[in-house]
Formats: sequence, structure tokens, C-alpha cells
Amino acid sequence: MTGVGRALKSKKLTPKFIGPYQILERVGTVAYRVGLPPHLSNLHNVFHVSQLRKYVPDPSHVIQSDDVQVRDNLTVETLPLRIDDRKVKTLRGKEIPLVRVVWSGATSESFTWELESKMLESYPELFA
Repeated sequence: MTGVGRALKSKKLTPKFIGPYQILERVGTVAYRVGLPPHLSNLHNVFHVSQLRKYVPDPSHVIQSDDVQVRDNLTVETLPLRIDDRKVKTLRGKEIPLVRVVWSGATSESFTWELESKMLESYPELFA
């Protein structure tokens, strides 16, 4: 898919094409509705046929997944492993303490910045 450079955060060195994404339906004679991931939700999901390219399968694009324990409601439990870093963000004159939390999950470790107060009440053992 092309023509999405302005919607992506980084303008420098933007790729010519992004994807592949699944075509959900044909809209009119020359447009298609595309299933976009949440981080591209600011884009309109209907594209002209000239902005789309056929995907050529490549075995190196297949990602091997680990065994995932999925609950009945199709969610995966992730637990915090440790706190890596702390910082204080100033927002509208207020200081907000944040902690960088490393999460264990179905895939490799990932991290997010969370409110220190929420993490302290949910997982006090991380602060011991």
C-alpha cells in the first residue's frame, strides 16, 4: 500500500510500501477496504487500486510463534517481571512519576511506561 507517508510518525526514510494487509471488501469499481492494524487507525481504510500492490509470498516473512496459553475469552495473561527505569514527566505543570515495566508474555519480553501509583497498588512486590 502506498500514499501513507503523512500518516506515519516518522517522515524520514518512510518505506515506499507498507503491509501486507488483508483486503476486506471491494468498494466500487476501483477501490478496496483494507484491514489496518490499530497503530494506523488515523488512516482512512479505503484505498484506490493504484495504491495497492499484490503481495509476493516470501518464506522469510513467516514468523514462528511460541506456544501460547489462551484463556476462554481469547486473552493472554502478561505479568510484570521487573522495573527497569523511572522518570518524571511534566504535564500541564503537574509532575507525573512513571516507571518502565518489563512484561513477560507469550512472546519475547516487552516494556511499557506505566504510572508509578497504579503499578504500586497492583504489584507492590516490584517495589520491595
